[in-house]
Amino acid sequence: MGTMYYGGPGTAIHIEDRALAHLKIVIATKLRRGESFTLSWRHPEDEPRGRSTIWLHPSIPLRFVFDEPEPPELSREWIHDLANSANTSGGIMLVAEHMDIAPVEVVVPTAPLEE
Repeated sequence: MGTMYYGGPGTAIHIEDRALAHLKIVIATKLRRGESFTLSWRHPEDEPRGRSTIWLHPSIPLRFVFDEPEPPELSREWIHDLANSANTSGGIMLVAEHMDIAPVEVVVPTAPLEE
């Protein structure tokens, strides 16, 4: 399970490493171009039902931390799908890779993390 820190160390969003690696490619490309967009995901089954959205902007600190030391093999199709959704008014909707059956796991702590 990797972690995306958004806006500082207190905002940790836990995302499965493979999904986070694909997101990193799309997010870095858009931010490098100076583009802002949203990222949305459905809450995991063990949390209250719903979804979350964050606004990604080049001026907001962002850090990706992966549990696995080696990067996973990337799927061009998944990157393409995520990039296409990033260019819509709804932004990126994090969904499972086409070959995966299980949904992508995203965990956002309900209380801020202590430094």
